[in-house]
Order: sequence, then structure tokens, then C-alpha cells
Amino acid sequence: MNIQDPAIHNEATAILLQTYGQQASFRYGQYEAIEATMTRGRTLVVQKTGWGKSLVYFISAKMKRNHGQGMTLVISPLLVLMENQMEYAKRMGIRCAALNSRIKRGSDERADILRQLKEDQIDILFITPETLMSDEIQPVLPEMRIGLLVVDEAHCISDWGHDFRLEYGRLGRIISGIFSNVPVLATTATANNRVINDLKAQLGQDVFISRGPLTRASLNIQTLRLGGRKERYAWLLQNLPKLPGTGIIYCITKQDCDHLAEFLNQNGIDSRSYNAGATDEANDEAIDAFYTNRIKAIVATTKLGMGYDKGDISFVIHYQSPANIVAWYQQIGRAGRNLKDAYVFLMSGKEDDAINTYFIETAFPSKEESTAVMTEVENSSGLTQAEVESRVNIRKQRIENTLKFLENEGFIRKEHDGRRYRFYSTPKPFVYNEKHYQEIMTIRKQELEQMHELIRTRECLSQFAVRALDDHTASKCGKCFNCRGHDIFPDLTISPEAVHAASLYIQGSIIRIEPRKRWPDMKKMNFMLMPGICLSTYGDSGYGEMVKKGKCPPPGFLPCFDNQLIEKAVSVLTPLIRENEITHVTFVPSLRSDLVKDFAMRLAEKTNLTYMELLEKTDAPHQKEMANSTFQCKNAMDSFSVKDVQMPPRILLVDDIVDSKWTLTVCGYKLMEHGCQKVYPFALADSSHEEN
Repeated sequence: MNIQDPAIHNEATAILLQTYGQQASFRYGQYEAIEATMTRGRTLVVQKTGWGKSLVYFISAKMKRNHGQGMTLVISPLLVLMENQMEYAKRMGIRCAALNSRIKRGSDERADILRQLKEDQIDILFITPETLMSDEIQPVLPEMRIGLLVVDEAHCISDWGHDFRLEYGRLGRIISGIFSNVPVLATTATANNRVINDLKAQLGQDVFISRGPLTRASLNIQTLRLGGRKERYAWLLQNLPKLPGTGIIYCITKQDCDHLAEFLNQNGIDSRSYNAGATDEANDEAIDAFYTNRIKAIVATTKLGMGYDKGDISFVIHYQSPANIVAWYQQIGRAGRNLKDAYVFLMSGKEDDAINTYFIETAFPSKEESTAVMTEVENSSGLTQAEVESRVNIRKQRIENTLKFLENEGFIRKEHDGRRYRFYSTPKPFVYNEKHYQEIMTIRKQELEQMHELIRTRECLSQFAVRALDDHTASKCGKCFNCRGHDIFPDLTISPEAVHAASLYIQGSIIRIEPRKRWPDMKKMNFMLMPGICLSTYGDSGYGEMVKKGKCPPPGFLPCFDNQLIEKAVSVLTPLIRENEITHVTFVPSLRSDLVKDFAMRLAEKTNLTYMELLEKTDAPHQKEMANSTFQCKNAMDSFSVKDVQMPPRILLVDDIVDSKWTLTVCGYKLMEHGCQKVYPFALADSSHEEN
């Protein structure tokens, strides 16, 4: 241990012993990082998960308070990480609070926290970057007495980091601006040389770097080449019960989390889904069940990733391959913190590359998207996001990201008008730095190829991964699949029974079609669809694959939906038809094909419903060309009309593919506008793709 200031060492050690007992001692490098934080302007800690980076700023925060200095402001990206850290901070007698999206603007709780901040009654404030940048917090920052700024998961600041986030984009400028005279501690477990050099430049002063070896000795790693959803489900069903303890299964999309957790639960393996699409209550319940070991696995997106501290996680499984080794290694670092052995499995297949490439290519808005949004904002006196959506044919999520990107780049600003945010242009001339963004995309595609190399390599998997983080101290682990030459856990086979169970679940999965309740202008709909049924996910094994083959048959075959789809539709629709006294079937017409019409006629015959052609299609752009709700709704309104016929009271409305739901919504609206009482939508496949 290198002690430069004995007084700091004595005080830091006293806090450590008081908190963790007289046998406690600092890990290698921890004290040096604390001393640097107390004595230097800028400190960067790059240490492996479980090393104890949060202890550095907990002790530093307490010491600064003991010396009469200001509070510590911790910028943290994840709510579960904040809650996890607050528990530990409170054990040390640190008064702490959090400001994030869960504590609503204008609430009594938020007002009380802001009051305590002004009165200097909080030792550590955990805050998300979005909240820090808000027009509510920015004006009061100068009033806060801040003794230390901590940027947790600092790789998010860097364009070159594996998990760059637009919300973090402005932190570098704030560090060199309003926080230029405040000591800064930046921490991360996942940074290679390129990211470290970028962070040093952004921190803006002579930086003390605490960097240690990244090898996790407890991890037993194995890669698994598995085909699609059926094979992966079967492997998990067969092998999860063999693994000790509890663990995490990471999925890329929210939908994958929900479906996999449901499959496991239906087959006797207790699990919970955790993702950004779930309610706070559902995620809280999932975390509590996981933390108290009441479930076998939590099935999560990377929302449960950085910094989450549970010492007895015995396995981490990736259902899909992440986009790069750095992100993967950071996530598997959740496992084996307080265990001698933990197990890591990396599944991979063709579908992973398509998802990862999509995320790489859409990380930054395109020049066309940026220019289109910027033009509308410049030519206005302030626009809400909804108003931008009504003017620009770009997906809602892409518009949201583009506005955030333009704000972080300083081209626009946002202000809250008491009801919602409005965006205004700034004097800074708009210039799209295409060369820089292309360089980042190129690097990320190279990192994806490096991930492929990890999956293919016969080298030690641990050593290969650590070298990718520019740590060349690692030796062969002796524990991974390649080092052993066989499975890391006995008999990791897939039985025919497990494959059958996976097939049954996938073929039996029904997706509910929830009705849209509002038009894009936020007015309530006066005619709404009833809840409906979608048979499958487009292209998925089983029925989704049949739908895709029916629409896009091999050369020499005409498009036609297989009779198995009719039989399955009859089985799932019969209870709906009986319970709701549905009498007629109609369909969403197309000018390009009679495929849906043919299916609706066959379905009517099998269900003994009356077939009617109630809707007409006019020549209009294809709905797939419409990117957000405003354009999708308007295009659907312009595309369909209702025939002048006697309208039956209850109708089953059939389409082949559902995506945004606007085609079904508008067709149902028009049918009800012409006298139908209730419309029940049915589609063969869902082609929407959710992000995590």
C-alpha cells in the first residue's frame, strides 16, 4: 500500500473498520484511489466488477463531510444501481437521497429532497444524467455545496465506450464548466485503452488512474452455438435445474425477457422478467424475489447490468450474444463475487447479428434524420416532440433520440412550459459530424467481429476476453470450456422432451392485440377495438415461420397460408367467438394480393361465421413506409373506406401481419362508425420489434 498522507489513511481505515469490523482491510489499490480522490482534482478508477469502486466514494464522501466540505453528487445511469448503493451508504451512516424518474416532478417527495439539498442536509445525492440536465435541476446546481462529483459507469461518457448513452453526452462539458473547480471521481469496470484516453481528455486535468487486473478467477465460461428460439429454450429448460443457486439470464429485447420467463415458469422453473417495458412495481417485485433467492433466475435486459451487487449470483447466461466483448465481460461480472465458482454461458446464433447490427447502425441518428428534425425546430417558435412527429415521417423512438442527440450537441435546447417540454434552436450552427459517427460505427462493427472471434476461438476464453480490454496480465484460467476440453458442468445435453416442451410453448404462444386508446393528437377515441389475438411472432419457429413462408414462398410456388394456420386459428378463436357472440368475418383488403381474403374465407367456413367484404382499399402509400403514429394513422385513414351495406353487430376483423396496429385500429374505427357495435381484431403474426 502506497501511503502519501498518514492522516487520510488513518481516517479512511477507521471508517472501514467501523463499518465492516476489525478484520476488514482495503483491497489492493482501494486506499490509493481514496487518497487520490481526497487530494487530487481528477481521479479515474478502472477496476473489475466486485473490486469495490463504490467503497472509494462512500469513504471519500464521509471524510469530506467530516472535514466540513460539501456533499457528494453521484451520477448513476440505473435506478436499481442507485437503490442498491443507497442501502450500503446508509450502513455507513451516510445521509443519502436519489432524484430520478420514479420521484415525479412536482411531488412532495421531490420538493422535500430539493429543500434538503438547499439546506445542506444530504451527504450523497444519487442522480440520473437526465434529471441532472433538466431545467428543474440546472438552475439550483450553483446553490448546492458540492465537495465531490462522481461519474459512475464513466464509460458511458465516451463515444468509444461499449455503452455510450446520449444522456451522458453533456457531462464532459459540464465537468469542464460548472464543475471545473470540483474534484471529480470517474469509475468503470469496462474500459479499454481507447476509452481510457478519451475519458482522460474529457476529465480535463492531470488525472490519477487506478487500474488493476480484470481477470475474474471465479468464472467458468462456456460458449454455446445454438440455432433459434426452440433450441435455446430447450437447453435452458434442461440445464437450469442442474446449475447451483440463482442467476441472471440476459436477453436483448423486452419481448424475449417476457416470453422466456413465461416459458420457464410454465415448465416449473421459477423466474421473473425485468426490463424497461415492465411497471416499476413488477420490476421491484422481480428484484426482491431475486435478491432473496426466491426464484431460480431473473430474465433481464441490460437494464439490470452495471453495478448491481449481489454477492451470491452463481450463473450468468446470455440468451443472445452481446455486440462486443467489453459489454459481455461487464455483464458476466455480476456472477461469483463471493463464490469460489460461478458459471457463464454465452449462447449465439444467426439472429444475434441482425439485432446487434441494427443497434450499432442506429446508435446515432442519421444525417437525414438530424437534418429533418433540425429544420422543423429551426422553422418554428418551439415544438413539442408530438409536434415534431406530426411533421417528420420518422419513428417515434428515433425522433426522441434525435432530439436528445441535437440537444447534447448544443444545436437545440428544451424548456418546460408547465405541461410539456418544447424544443428551440440555439445560435450554434447545425453541422453533422458524419466522419466521427462513421468512425464509431466502424469500431463497433470491428468489436462485433471480435465477439465472433471469442465464440470461435480455441484459446482460453477468460484470457481472450481480458486481452480485449487491453489487460495483458492474464494467464490461462484452467476453468473455461476451452481450457478443460469439455463442458464446464456435467452433462449439458438437450433431451427430446425439452425440445418438445419448447416447441409446444412457441406454437402455443398467443400475443394479445391491445387496443389503441388515443389518436396521435392525444384525443380519446370514440370508437375502440376490442382486445384481440395474434397467432405468432413473424418468422419465429412454428407458426411464425409458416406465416413467413406463406407470404414469401420459394420460387415456383404461389403465396398461400398453410391449413395448419387455419386449424390453429380456429382453436384459439372458437372461445372468443362463442363468448362474445361474434357472427361475421371480414378482412383488411389489399391491392397487391388476395392472400388475406382467401384466409378469411377459409376461416369463416371452418368457424361457421358469415363471410362479408365490408372494407375497400384505395391506392395509397404502403403502410410500412409510414414511420410513426401520426403518419401511420393518417395513411390508414386515407387508405380504407366502408362499403354501403347492412353492418353486422359483432365482427372478427382479420389481417395477416400486425405491427403498429394502426391499420386494424382505423379499419375497426370505420366499421364502428358505420354501425358495427364491436370489432375483434385477429392477425396471423406480429412483426413489431421492441428495443430494450
